[in-house]
Amino acid sequence: MNRALPLVILAMAILAFATMLLVVVPRAQIGSEPPAAGLRAYSPEELRGRAQYMSLGCVYCHSQQPRTPDQAPDGERGWGRPSVAADYAYDSPHLMGTMRTGPDLLNVGARLPSTAWHLTHLYRPRAIAPWSIMPSYPFLFEIKDHAAPGDTVVWLPREQRVAGKVVVARPEAMALVAYLLSLDRTYPAPASAIRDDGYSRVGGKP
Repeated sequence: MNRALPLVILAMAILAFATMLLVVVPRAQIGSEPPAAGLRAYSPEELRGRAQYMSLGCVYCHSQQPRTPDQAPDGERGWGRPSVAADYAYDSPHLMGTMRTGPDLLNVGARLPSTAWHLTHLYRPRAIAPWSIMPSYPFLFEIKDHAAPGDTVVWLPREQRVAGKVVVARPEAMALVAYLLSLDRTYPAPASAIRDDGYSRVGGKP
């Protein structure tokens, strides 16, 4: 018992220190960061799509945080400049992610600004990239005999179409695509995000 108490105290002290270092201090540093000048709030449809993004677990395979050159060659991959705190002003909760089974998506709306491309990719990823391991989401779509006025028909390669049928995007698919297209942080990083020594506040040179 005499040995257990110091261990418990030490463990609690380490936990308190880690919380202070990783939660409290960063919050104090960037908690008042205003939105970047080029950033706009999400529309109601984009917010519905963001909820779809979370419910489908996209964050487990895709990050939303292009990193600095000393951490990863994200700029060379075409994923954009390193992200800064002001890029996430309207994100709650944040979906920065930690895994990159697929590419970073913070600027996917700038890289791939096509609604048709995203709909095909969500319905049948291997129609776009045969080597893709991304799961398909057929429940976001409906197979019909004929498209009705206002329907958005999903393009598919001829050999993958169902004879006499069309694939139509449900509202959930359209909302998810609207959210993906809203992911565009290609505006210049705000000056407030750059420290006096030329380094980004998120770490590393901008």
